[in-house]
Amino acid sequence: MSVSDNLAIAFDLGTTTIAAALLDRETGKRLATAGALNPQREFGLDVVSRLDAALKSTEAARRMKERVVSLLRHLAEELLATAGAAPEHLLLGLPVNSLAFPPYRPLFTAGRMTSAADLGWDSALDIFIFPLPGGFVGGDLVAFLFGREVHITHGTPHVARLYLDLGTNGEIALLTGKGIYATSAAAGPAFEGGNLACGMAALPGAISGVSLDGDRVHLATVGGSVPAGICGSGVLAAVAELLRTGVIDNTGRIREPAEIDSNLAGRIAVVDEESAFLLYRDAMHRIYLSQEDIRQVQLAKAAIRAGIEVLCERSGTPAEEVREVVITGSFGATLDPVTLKKIGVLPEKMVKICSFVKEGALEGAAGAVCAPDGIEAVERLAASIRVVPLSGTPAFEKYFLEQMNFPVF
Repeated sequence: MSVSDNLAIAFDLGTTTIAAALLDRETGKRLATAGALNPQREFGLDVVSRLDAALKSTEAARRMKERVVSLLRHLAEELLATAGAAPEHLLLGLPVNSLAFPPYRPLFTAGRMTSAADLGWDSALDIFIFPLPGGFVGGDLVAFLFGREVHITHGTPHVARLYLDLGTNGEIALLTGKGIYATSAAAGPAFEGGNLACGMAALPGAISGVSLDGDRVHLATVGGSVPAGICGSGVLAAVAELLRTGVIDNTGRIREPAEIDSNLAGRIAVVDEESAFLLYRDAMHRIYLSQEDIRQVQLAKAAIRAGIEVLCERSGTPAEEVREVVITGSFGATLDPVTLKKIGVLPEKMVKICSFVKEGALEGAAGAVCAPDGIEAVERLAASIRVVPLSGTPAFEKYFLEQMNFPVF
């Protein structure tokens, strides 16, 4: 979004969270940042649930558009005020039928320039909506790749690189000498702390890290606050530690206290008629991982890992030939790559070549609006992406089932 000749605002409109940055277009410097939960959450924690709600009710579709547009306007005003400056389908209010049914195609794939007035704002500011390569491979992945300086290299020898945007809609891209292959896997909101018994976004008080030292449970929270819930990075770290210490087995089952040879057995409880592991308890509340929470993590990691395997197979690139893995997402704190190996998101050989980028999509969007030819470069990049659908494909189903269990320690 162009605010003036020198200022612009970049938005990363995610399924769970929305991030925004006010930019000086001449220097590329961030002048202010802001963020919030996506208000469309009330209609479902994942994209498919929201599409279903929009198909069943035109009123729900209208409210989804209005609420997210209103929040974007609020964030823009907040950013401008902080800096002392003067003032997608469900964003634009487009029909969603083509996304909700096979072959899951968006109404448009190229980037779209529109006006803030078209969104109901009292403004004529220009707004550029990133291109959508296809289906659920969206503008956020394009922005992420652009921010990592991914270039079109058809037919040119190239080091294979894997890019993961871990979120409710997990997006995966594999860069090879043959081109860029991309897909999306419905991971569900577990990676972002959603749909969990005590889950929350990566806000102050969210447990972002868990380590078990003998019988002791050590917790790290966002902002160092008193624990209020657990976000994505905390969930993954907790599951990895529970696997390492034998509290859960490789099928994901929480073992009975009698099966656990340590005092951690005392943290096993029954909550709402299912087993749970207590992470934190005070006079007011308790924070725990339920058996269903662990199942949600299994489904998410199996979907992502299966998506990786399908891209490697389709591109003719063995996983062993990948030389770099870059991960972004709204899961909270930076994850130890070993955690991703322990729960089975990444093959063991990828651990040492893995790195994390905070706010990868927002970084790319910011770079595009600040670069002289950024919009044109984004369009070229998006047009070069080969989208590989996963829904209903035998290869994905095979890998998904193979990856459902956790690795054996």
